[in-house]
Amino acid sequence: MTETIILFLLALMILGSLIALESKDILSSVIAMGAVGFMLSAIFLILRAPDIAMVQVVIEILTLIILIRATISRDVHTVTDTRDFLPLALNMVLLFVFFIIAAEAIRNMPDFGTGLSKVAGHYLNRGLNDTGSANIVTSVILDYRAYDTLGEATVLFAALIGAITILRRKAKND
Repeated sequence: MTETIILFLLALMILGSLIALESKDILSSVIAMGAVGFMLSAIFLILRAPDIAMVQVVIEILTLIILIRATISRDVHTVTDTRDFLPLALNMVLLFVFFIIAAEAIRNMPDFGTGLSKVAGHYLNRGLNDTGSANIVTSVILDYRAYDTLGEATVLFAALIGAITILRRKAKND
C-alpha cells in the first residue's frame, strides 16, 4: 500500500515537472515546481523522516515566496514555443527511465521498521548512559551528531539571510 502511494506521488512529481517545463507562464511554472517540492516532503513523511520533511517544507516555502515575488514584480511576457520534438522526446524517455528505476528501488526497499544501520543499535543501547538524555532523538541530534546539526542550522540560517537580503533589495528598488 505504501509503495503504491509513493509511486503515485512520484508520478505526480513527474507530471508537475512536465507542467513546469512546458508552461508558457512563469508563475505557473513556479507554482508547479512548488507542488513538486511539497509532494517530495509528503514522500519523506511516508518514509518516516519527519525532520527532513520539515526542512523540505521550510525551504520550499521560502523558495516559493522568493520566486513568486520575483515573478510578480516583473513584467512577464509570454515566450513563443521554439522547441523541437527531439528534446521533448528525449526528456520523456529520461523521465520514463527515472520512473522505472525509482519504482524498482521502492519495490526493493526493506520493510518499514527493519533496521539497516549498525550505528542505530549503539545509539539505542547506550544513548541514555552516554548522554544522560531520556529522549534518544535529542541525544543523537545534540550529542552524537552535534556538528552535523550545527551545519544544517547554518545552511538554513544562510538561506534565510539570503532571502531577506534579496527581498529587501527589491523592496528598496520599488
